[in-house]
Amino acid sequence: MNYSRQRQIILDTLEEYAVHPSADQLYDKVHEKDKSISKGTLYRNLNQLADLGIIKKIDGLDNSAHFDHNIHEHYHFICNKCKKIFDIEKEDIQIPEIKHNEGFIITNRDIILKGICSECIKNSSDKV
Repeated sequence: MNYSRQRQIILDTLEEYAVHPSADQLYDKVHEKDKSISKGTLYRNLNQLADLGIIKKIDGLDNSAHFDHNIHEHYHFICNKCKKIFDIEKEDIQIPEIKHNEGFIITNRDIILKGICSECIKNSSDKV
């Protein structure tokens, strides 16, 4: 992939705005830096960067894909109240091995945990 100033702005913004943004959320931040970057350019670059493994595309969090600059293997936690997405290190969770393989090959695991984050618990009268 050739160097592109716009692509670098997208990567830098994704790293600075490390809240697992959707493309639309990221577009707002990117557009603040460079108004010449269109949504089409952003979407095209995000998909290319994800296909090349430079960033991670996360599906299944809600109705839109989200993007993560952190590409080492880790899992995600979504707070049911504030909807923030948190990284959880792979070493912090024990995932059981699959005992029966139906003839498929597992290439990666995208595990999403949901619950209430510590900040929402602290700020809520509803205790878990």
